[in-house]
Amino acid sequence: MTELLLFGAGIIVGIMNAVAGGGMLIGFPVLLATGMPALIANATTSIIVLPGNISSAYAYRKYLRKVPGRYLFLLIPAIIGAAIGANIMRHTSSNSFKELVPGLILIAVVLFAFQPFLHNQLQQHLHGPKVLRNRIKPLVIVGAAVLPLSIYGGYFGAGFGFIMLAFLGFTHLYEHIHRMNALKNIITICLSSTSIVVLYSSHLIDWRHGLVMATGNLIGGYSGARFSQRFSTHAIRIVVIAIGMSAAAYLALRSY
Repeated sequence: MTELLLFGAGIIVGIMNAVAGGGMLIGFPVLLATGMPALIANATTSIIVLPGNISSAYAYRKYLRKVPGRYLFLLIPAIIGAAIGANIMRHTSSNSFKELVPGLILIAVVLFAFQPFLHNQLQQHLHGPKVLRNRIKPLVIVGAAVLPLSIYGGYFGAGFGFIMLAFLGFTHLYEHIHRMNALKNIITICLSSTSIVVLYSSHLIDWRHGLVMATGNLIGGYSGARFSQRFSTHAIRIVVIAIGMSAAAYLALRSY
């Protein structure tokens, strides 16, 4: 029964990450509901979301080919930040992390709720004459932002994808949402892969349950990317915010 629940949750997480992001705001509470300790659930997230990001990237491959090569620069701070964040998490005690979880989920939910506003604010800067004269400057700014964002993603991955999309809106890719999603998936693949490498020998990853959920995530990631325009991102956003806030409140009451 547990495996079936995790498999179904993995599909939902994959679809959400492909369409709107924030899938682990639902997936993480599901892992906790199975009795998995918070620190183990968090470390296991990397192997859960990786297959979905790979299948989404494959579904977006025709858009990925149109992304200028200079954007690969963003992979460098993503890998460095993920390694730092995962290493910090590896050396965090289980009790300390358990106390941090409600706040981390709340932060991710708030970021998710205000992501459209942040995205629009960043886009407005594109109309400035300085940015229009020099397209490389926004990329450098985004690259600088990716490092601390990836440290957060390596430590607690929920929320990384949709905030990454918001910052990609600061570049000229803002007119091509599917190219942004394709690039976001590649960056997230690097982040998840780096976290797995750092945590591999830590015994924090629950491979058995993680791979079950990852299998569902693989299916959901591809399906969500292929049929993304058929889903109402507004409705998904409301559901995610409601579940995330409820999970944060429940975990806070249980922890404190």
